[in-house]
Amino acid sequence: MTDVFLVFWLDEQRYGIPLPVVDRVVHRVEINALGEVPSVIAGRVNVQGRDIPVFDLRMRFGLPERNRNLNDRLIIARTRQRLVALVVDDIVGLVECGPQDLIAATQILPHIDYVEAVVKQKDGLILIHSLDTFLSSEEASVMQAALEGG
Repeated sequence: MTDVFLVFWLDEQRYGIPLPVVDRVVHRVEINALGEVPSVIAGRVNVQGRDIPVFDLRMRFGLPERNRNLNDRLIIARTRQRLVALVVDDIVGLVECGPQDLIAATQILPHIDYVEAVVKQKDGLILIHSLDTFLSSEEASVMQAALEGG
């Protein structure tokens, strides 16, 4: 059985999330402030009348901020608790991987957080990200309170 991942760019690194959690990909729109929230939460966007928190993957992975670009995208995806939006530099496409292609992140990058697996390809690595571990429980609580209060 193969897994399919939506692969995207952040700086010069490719990341992926499982395709089944992806709702859609849209061009980046204006992100509205959300109040006092952890820095990994960029704000919120309104998608079809629903407030969706926006996760700043650059901040979480310690990457430098970057100016908005016409290629920037928002990936609307589902965690166990809610829909979220991820700001990414650009979309690479879909990659299919068999279980033999996935390597536990701890075997290659033992000190990297928020990455659960790595896919080795001829042209480099794809870091597979787990959205359910993106926020700590404290960060999730603060975000939820901000969403409900705003």
